[in-house]
Amino acid sequence: MADLQRARPKPQLLEDSTGSAHIIEIKGLNKSFGDLQVLHDITFYIRNNEFLTLLGPSGCGKSTTLRILAGFESADSGVVNFEGHDLLNVPAHKRQLNTVFQRYALFPHLNVYDNVAFGLRLKKVGKEEIRARVDEALETVGLSGYGNRWVDQVSGGQMQRVAIARAIINRPRVLLLDEPLGALDLKMRKEMQIELKEMQRELGITFVYVTHDQEEALTMSDTIIVMKDGVIQQIGTPTDIYNEPKNAYVADFIGESNILTGTMRRDYEVTFAGKTFSCVDPRFPEVSEDSDPVDVVIRPEDIYVKEESPDRINGTVTSLVFKGVHYEMLVDGDDGFTWMIQDVDPVKVGERIGMTFDPDDIQIMRKSDFSPDRRKVITEEEDIVLSEDV
Repeated sequence: MADLQRARPKPQLLEDSTGSAHIIEIKGLNKSFGDLQVLHDITFYIRNNEFLTLLGPSGCGKSTTLRILAGFESADSGVVNFEGHDLLNVPAHKRQLNTVFQRYALFPHLNVYDNVAFGLRLKKVGKEEIRARVDEALETVGLSGYGNRWVDQVSGGQMQRVAIARAIINRPRVLLLDEPLGALDLKMRKEMQIELKEMQRELGITFVYVTHDQEEALTMSDTIIVMKDGVIQQIGTPTDIYNEPKNAYVADFIGESNILTGTMRRDYEVTFAGKTFSCVDPRFPEVSEDSDPVDVVIRPEDIYVKEESPDRINGTVTSLVFKGVHYEMLVDGDDGFTWMIQDVDPVKVGERIGMTFDPDDIQIMRKSDFSPDRRKVITEEEDIVLSEDV
C-alpha cells in the first residue's frame, strides 16, 4: 500500500489561457463576524510562482482572506482548492503555506539562528540539517553571519528578514505576507519592496501579499486584487489597474484622479465641464442619450497647462506643492470642479490657466455612487488604524 501511495501521481494544476498554472483557486468565499459580513462571494485564482497582492483600505477584508488561506480563520461558505485539493479542511500547521506578520512575532529570548531554526526543531529535524538549512535561509535574506546576534541587536529591516527566513526555512509552496513592511520607515520600506520582489524571484515560490499602500502594490506585484467592503473591485496587472481602472473607486484609490460626471450622446464623444470632447470609449449599451450620467476620469499627470482660452477648461490655481519629481497644483475650474494637475513646471498661485488633454487620457466608466475625497492625508494615528485591518 505504501508503494502505491508513493507512486500516486501529483495532482495536475489547472491552467488559464496564458498557460500559467493555478496553485490556489478560491470560489464563492463568504465570511461574517456576527451580523457584519466582511467577505462577499470572493472568487479568484493564484498562479504558481506569482506575486499577488490584496490591496484595499482598512476593513476591506483583505487580511481576513489571507487568514482564511493560512488557516487562522474559518469560512462561512466557499471553496479553496490547493493544487486541486480542498484546503479548508486541512489544519493550519499541515498547510504548505507560511505567514509573515507585520509585527514579525520573533522570540526575544532567542538569537537570530534559534529564531530561524525554531520550526525545524519542533519537527525534530537533525542538527546538521538544521544548520545547513538555517545558513541557507539566512544567506537568502542577506543575513549571513548574523546568527549569533540577539533580536534586539538588529534593525527593523533585519528583523523583517529574520521573520522571512523563519518562514521560508520550512520550504512552503506559498508565502503569505500580512502588511510586513508596515512597521518600517519610508526609506527602509522602499528598499525592502525591491528586496522582497527579488527574493520572491530567487525563491521561485508564490507570494500572497496584503497591503493598503498603493505604491507598494504597484512596485512589487504581478497581479493586484483591489477590494472594498469585502467585494473585489478589480483584478489585473499593475499597468491594467492604473491605466484601465474598472470604476471610479479603483481610479481614485490607485493614484490620484480627477473624477467628474459626464454624459455621452454618441460613441467616442463625452460632455463634461460644459464642453464636449473626443474620447476612445464607446457608449455603454444601457446608457441613453443625455439622461444617464457616466463617470469621467482624467489622471493629474495627463493634463496639459495652457493659456486661458474659450475652447478650453479654464480656472485659477489655488495651491502649489512641490512633490520632488513634480509639482502638484489644485485649480478651481470655472466649471465648479477642483482639478488636480501634476506637472514638472510650476504655475503661480492665483494665475489663470487653461487645461487640455488627449482623447486617450479620458477614461469613461459606468456611473457609481463613489465620491472621491481630495483630502488624502493619512495622519500617523490613522496609519496605525490602517495596519489593524479586518
